[in-house]
Amino acid sequence: MSRLSLCVTFLIVLLLPAMATAVDDQVISDEYNVADWPAYGRTHLEQRFSPLTQVNAQNVDRLAIDWMVELPTDAGLAATPLVVNGVMYFTGNRNTVRAVSATTGEEIWSFTPDIDPARLKVAFLHGSRGVGFWGDKVYAATRDGWLYALKAATGEVVWRTLTIDPDKALYITGAPKIFKGKVLVGNGGTENGGSRGYVTAYDAETGEQVWRFYIVPGNPADGFENDAMKMAAETWTGEWWKLGGGGNAWHGFTYDPEFDALYIGTGNGAPWNQKIRSPGGGDNLFLCSIVALDPDTGGYLWHYQTTPGETWDFNSNMDIVLADLHIDGRDVKALMHAPKNGFFYVIDRATGKLISAEPFAEVNWAERIDMETGRPVERPGARYEDGDEIITPGPIGAHNWPSMSYNPVTGLVYIPTIHQSVRYTEDFIDLENWQSPDWRDVAPTEGMAVNTLVASMDPGPKPGSLQAWDPVQQKQAWEVPLPVSWNPGTLTTAGNLVFQGRADGLFAAYDAATGEVLWQKQLGLGIAAPPITYQIDGTQYVSLLVGWGSGFSSFGGIEASRLGWRYGLHPRRLVTFSLKGKQELPPMPPPDVPVALEAPFLEIDQGMAMNGATVYNQCQFCHGGMAVSGGSAPDLRASSIVLNDAAFSAVVRDGDLAERGMPAYPDLSDQQLKELQHFIRQMARTEDYSVIGF
Repeated sequence: MSRLSLCVTFLIVLLLPAMATAVDDQVISDEYNVADWPAYGRTHLEQRFSPLTQVNAQNVDRLAIDWMVELPTDAGLAATPLVVNGVMYFTGNRNTVRAVSATTGEEIWSFTPDIDPARLKVAFLHGSRGVGFWGDKVYAATRDGWLYALKAATGEVVWRTLTIDPDKALYITGAPKIFKGKVLVGNGGTENGGSRGYVTAYDAETGEQVWRFYIVPGNPADGFENDAMKMAAETWTGEWWKLGGGGNAWHGFTYDPEFDALYIGTGNGAPWNQKIRSPGGGDNLFLCSIVALDPDTGGYLWHYQTTPGETWDFNSNMDIVLADLHIDGRDVKALMHAPKNGFFYVIDRATGKLISAEPFAEVNWAERIDMETGRPVERPGARYEDGDEIITPGPIGAHNWPSMSYNPVTGLVYIPTIHQSVRYTEDFIDLENWQSPDWRDVAPTEGMAVNTLVASMDPGPKPGSLQAWDPVQQKQAWEVPLPVSWNPGTLTTAGNLVFQGRADGLFAAYDAATGEVLWQKQLGLGIAAPPITYQIDGTQYVSLLVGWGSGFSSFGGIEASRLGWRYGLHPRRLVTFSLKGKQELPPMPPPDVPVALEAPFLEIDQGMAMNGATVYNQCQFCHGGMAVSGGSAPDLRASSIVLNDAAFSAVVRDGDLAERGMPAYPDLSDQQLKELQHFIRQMARTEDYSVIGF
């Protein structure tokens, strides 16, 4: 072990009692203690830091599996489990919430809500990012827009409320945020159907709406809900309200008990392409911003916009992490944010004033952030003014929702980082006559008004990385290159550790000060969920869900497909480790890269295949762009069902596999089914996938 690591560990031991008190003062409620994991980021600071030290840099190599829960009916698992008073709560597919013993995994209860069949098409296979906990209740939001309060002891429904307009392309993927007796939810759906983003706070005891804050202004002729919307409208042009505007907030909610403020990370525009959404330009508030609100009324306090007038899907729905930093000789109550656009922001959370901003990944859309104005200095041509431009980072961002963590002992932030360039092109886009599509008939990508293509199928030696970032010096402390661009969130502890799963199935522990790999375990399936840690009866546990999923498993194209995580082949599990663990994983199938079936008897009709591509738009969210699945659903190129007319009709049109998450499409004609078959077979015979989007 390095001298630096020994010094950091010694410092941790000295500081732990004080640290535990400091963290305990800021937990969600006094009834929780530092040994639990009671909220998405563990505390309101959203640091994903645990003061526990039983598992540390000196002994982490002794970690072994303590207990497991098999989850055979689940697919993509992306949730952060919560642990309160010896019980673990987590979500899986079909919006199922489970409560299990946090020491044995024995099930206590499970709850699966009914799902609106018409909304099965809206990201059904991907599990949500978690639940909330408050008092004696667990709060869960469903894909079809319902918010449930469940009795923590039994799973019984206390109340439920519909949070969205069911006629809009809205859905919920994030964990509810609980604060001051209120439950906050936002939603996704910017890309389809002309949505106007908002967040809503509900009474935690009754489910009654307390307040709602709209993120973008509506039709000026209808009047504005508040002065903030009137101010925002001055930054838009054209008739944006007819297209919705976007701004949906689906992640990145932080409550600040010190300043009694709620910080909201907001989303991208609808459509992405500003030439259509706001043709005269403008900042388009409050897209891609951090907005501070009064937690009691939802009233506007201040905002900072990371990407004015955005046109690349550079949303700011990523984590908002709070910490006390010492910068330039003074103590700062700081807010840290690493959104898609590739810059790491440190903001004074008392005022919203920018303190510093530097790129934490490759960036070519902007040269720098002007510290006088707080605005990016954009590179000429970056807005694909000529209709075509290669931009870094791409629309999945330099950092997406997989959580970063902050360790107050090392002073470092640990960021799952993506290194990717993407070509933005307006090929096949009719700018003058573009209309928002109907979400019932097309995939979410159809509402972008720009095409995005991976600039190179060979992303280079570092498609992804885990990096430690110094927010005070605004520079990288260390970096671990990773073989895949998309990897899950991180956990850091006072034991001088950083934990992260990986898309290739490894679960690793790193020295938090140096990045040295101290322990790793192959879990036999790609990981999309972040880990947690907690302590019960003197034993510290480290736990995570293992179930390949999330958007990358659908739209990761060839990069995701090459991992070989096949839907229905590799078991999904909840796996928990401790220093006293003695279990081993059951035998696991090796990675199995899908191989397209031969079908020489089917002669492809190019016209039918082209029409089938339009039909397939409804399929790609689960089965992948251009029928290349990354493992969240079957790869249709390798499916024998596609080659059998009767079986194909029974599954696609009649819904024979609805119980497994495959929705029915009863309105498809015989001709459309044939066209769909021809498109899938054409993709099965394609060798050059360089045109496949993310």
